[in-house]
This record gives sequence, structure tokens and C-alpha cells, in this order.
Amino acid sequence: MRRKILLVEDSRDIAELVALHLADINCDVTIATDGARGLELAGANRYDLVILDVLLPEMDGLEVCRSLRGKRDYVPILMLTAKSSEIDRVLGLEIGADDYLVKPFSISELLARVKALFRRAEEFSKRDLARHGVIRRGAIVVDLDRRTVQIDRRKIDLTAREFDLFVEFTRNPGRVYTRSQLLDLVWGYRHEGYEHTVNSHINRLRGKIERDQRHPMYILTVWGVGYKFNEMAAS
Repeated sequence: MRRKILLVEDSRDIAELVALHLADINCDVTIATDGARGLELAGANRYDLVILDVLLPEMDGLEVCRSLRGKRDYVPILMLTAKSSEIDRVLGLEIGADDYLVKPFSISELLARVKALFRRAEEFSKRDLARHGVIRRGAIVVDLDRRTVQIDRRKIDLTAREFDLFVEFTRNPGRVYTRSQLLDLVWGYRHEGYEHTVNSHINRLRGKIERDQRHPMYILTVWGVGYKFNEMAAS
């Protein structure tokens, strides 16, 4: 099966070299040389992966990533960052990138990362996490087919990552998750040293589902360990 990849990279030489090698692993590559065009293509077509440079004309890669994660359909994103730009890597992960690769990179490492993302996407799709059915937990209704959440009949608008995170909690009331476990389960694998990404998503999720973030009712902090979904709220 051939995969479709959107490569958003403003260096035409780099883009054509990467596309050439991706074709060797059975991928069809569409190239965009600025962020605005990349976002336009991503909205008009379905891709199996988006490879996204951070430094782009018209619209930078972080803004493109943020816009893609605001859409309902989920697509894996591999971000390309400069060696010295750790802040870009942190921000990219926090707004929804699945992996990052530091420039300059070897083609073999790029291909290995791409293959790993494809494997994780396949494994994730096989899970029951976001496939079919409805989860009901007290006043909460999660429709896995439509990817919608209602609390007390009020529709809650979640990003794709926030939805998957919330589903993981609601499927297992009372289970205590460490941040590393949530990275593995929801992001698909572990970003060593980026557990604070989970904290950021939890805070944003609480801002949408909790009436009082200072006294959360649904997602509770287990001090020194991680988080859990309040089993009392699930009944």
C-alpha cells in the first residue's frame, strides 16, 4: 500500500531529496514550499503523514501544526527543527506534533522515524480507543464515532489530542496514569523529558470540561504520581 505524505519545506533541494528517498519506501509525496500552501493542501486532501519544517515563509510550521490539530481529522505530524531551537521542539510537541527531527539529519534516520510513525498509527487505529460506540460516565457522553463530548448535554469542543486524552481517562475511571504512560498511550510513544506536554494538555482539557479548575471534578491530580478520572463522577 502506498502512503501519501505532505512535505512542507521551503528548501526545494531538501524537499526533492527527501521525496526521492520516501518514494523508495512506497510513499507518494506532495511538496509545499510555504506554510499557507501546506495548510491549504492538508485541508483539501487526506494524508498519512505531514512532515513540517518549523521555519517557513507565509506561515510558520508551529502555526500550521496548531491549525491542523484544531481540525477534526487526525494526521501524524513530524516536525523538522533547527539544532539550537529546543523551544520550537517543546512548543511543537505541546500543540500536537507526534515527533521531531533535528536538522541536519540523515536520510536513514528520517526514514526510520517515518516508518515508526506509520507503525504507531496502525497500532493506534487497531485499538478501541477512538473507533466505535459511546462511553457514558455520569453526566458525560462520549461518542467515539462522531468524536464528540457532551457534559450535562453541553457540547464540549476538543482538539483531536484532547479528545483522545479524555477518552483514555473515561474508559478507565479510577486508574492512575503517570505522565509517561499518558505519553505512550495517547501520543503513541514516549518523548523522554517532555512530560510537561501532558501537563499542558491536562490544563487545557480542564479549562473546557471543569466548572472550577481550582477544584476539578473529573480529572484529578494524584500528587507525586500523575492523574486519574474521578470514579465518583463516573457513576
